[in-house]
Amino acid sequence: MSIFDAIIQGIVQGLTEFLPVSSSGHLAITQHITGVAGEGNLFFNVMLHVGTLVAVVVFYHKLIWSLIKEFFRMVRDIFTGKFKWREMNYERNLIVMLIIALLPLFIMFFPIPGTDMKVKDLADLFSGAQILLVTAFSLLLTSALLTVGAYFNRKNSETGFKHMRGGVAGGKSRENYTPLDAICVGLMQVAAALLPGLSRSGSTLAVGEMRGINKQKALDFTFILGIPSILAAALLESKDALEQGIDTNFGVIITGIVVSAVVGYFSIWLFKWFLKSDKMIIFILYTAAVGAALVVISLIEIATGTNVFTGQPAVLFG
Repeated sequence: MSIFDAIIQGIVQGLTEFLPVSSSGHLAITQHITGVAGEGNLFFNVMLHVGTLVAVVVFYHKLIWSLIKEFFRMVRDIFTGKFKWREMNYERNLIVMLIIALLPLFIMFFPIPGTDMKVKDLADLFSGAQILLVTAFSLLLTSALLTVGAYFNRKNSETGFKHMRGGVAGGKSRENYTPLDAICVGLMQVAAALLPGLSRSGSTLAVGEMRGINKQKALDFTFILGIPSILAAALLESKDALEQGIDTNFGVIITGIVVSAVVGYFSIWLFKWFLKSDKMIIFILYTAAVGAALVVISLIEIATGTNVFTGQPAVLFG
């Protein structure tokens, strides 16, 4: 892999990790088009995720620091008997709901009956496909979820969301999550981890909007939730990557990390601006168009058994 390839893939990773268009889907498409794919590229992909992890930590460093301080205050209150569930402030509520939202990730380690696979192995199966039909339909699903999320966000803004526990109807969406909200977001995050092309940020944002959460608070929750998720994915993949060996030189790896971090920081800012400006239609149309185009390309490749970009042999699951 050349420096140029590292820059291109770093840009793709940085943009698509946080914008609601799916980083895994676009990396699969980029590697499909260029022919730079396969297991030997795994360690480099892990390093690109490290770059985007740096981006979100830097962007949210103030909130992250306040959450760390509040976490230790909460632990102190728990051990001294002063902790009260109904009196949690925003930061404390966010900490608890982040923990709850991470619990569904354990589903990834459940065995699949009748096979020697675990649920998480489905991600390798789908992402390793030579023909990107699953990615195509996942992008279409992303577009559908963004559409539904935008509808609920508009509905919540116009009529207000009635918080059933408080029994109060207001003109604004909620800012605090409930355990059910967190579980729903966590389950959607599992689906996004399994399906290349299903945007993690877009799908979890949409679930938050469907549950009546303020769109900016839902996006913040999504990005903060991504920190342990990205870190866990990088650690899990690193073991496999190191066992396979590293066949990419140090300069290429550093280039990929830096590019994905810088572009990732910019894409977080860009996503928040698009959401605030109610311009999500751009991502809805984009993911629908790319998904539809990829369906056509995949059907052609299935019929011919050949990658239309590289001319290499291709099967649905190789």
